[in-house]
Amino acid sequence: MPASQSRARARERNNVLNRAEFLSLNQPMKGNQETRSSSRKQGSQSGLAPVQNEGTKERRQSQQLPEEDCMQLNPSFKGIAFNSLLAIDICMSKRLGVCASSASSWGSARSMITLIGITGHGVPWIGGTLICLVKSSTLAGQEVLMNLLLALLLDVMIVAGLQKLAKRRGPYDVHPGLLDYLTMDIYAFPAGHASRAAMVSKFFLNHLVLAIPLRILLVLWAFCVGLSRIMIGRHHITDVLSGFVFGYLQFRLVELLWMSSNTCQMIISIW
Repeated sequence: MPASQSRARARERNNVLNRAEFLSLNQPMKGNQETRSSSRKQGSQSGLAPVQNEGTKERRQSQQLPEEDCMQLNPSFKGIAFNSLLAIDICMSKRLGVCASSASSWGSARSMITLIGITGHGVPWIGGTLICLVKSSTLAGQEVLMNLLLALLLDVMIVAGLQKLAKRRGPYDVHPGLLDYLTMDIYAFPAGHASRAAMVSKFFLNHLVLAIPLRILLVLWAFCVGLSRIMIGRHHITDVLSGFVFGYLQFRLVELLWMSSNTCQMIISIW
């Protein structure tokens, strides 16, 4: 045992690395290792930070995207049915727009179809009602004309308000005319000419004594006015159909607000 110990000591003495000038090579540098480890940790943290920031940014952007820019992977049955009906409406309306321009298939008949549509415009009806009211001398005639004037004014205001809310354009890029701007009939939904034609025809059928042929012609006139608006590319089919519905509802509203003969005479005297 003592001999082995003495031999081990001799080996340690003879070892060059045990000298004082070489001790720094044997011992690990704690400071360098700590700095390297800290730099590695910082590098890993800094590498993870941009990834996390990008992930949070993408989440925020996805949350801020509007609904129309997001893809609906599982649309509802109502949405599919509505989009299908809307596509059919646009397709059929474009096919029926045979007079949308002079280059269309029925472009030569555009002026005549436009004239049919003008018969349902608000300006001629309001102006004609005022002229008839001035020239009327009977109380019954003045009562009917005053309520017709009320119905026409309500039609213009209701249709203009609904069109302003919907802001739906027609199937073709057809600019509204001067008379359309006067009655604020700029957009497509609902069709103002169709609502006016339906309301006026129903009004005349209820308050005027007409023969059966005239009644049939009155209904056909309202239908032709609505069809003419589709043929010139100004409205969709659903716009015209909704115009007919709104025209009937306006007639019912006027019936509820019907002004008596005394009220009409008072308004005429003030005017």
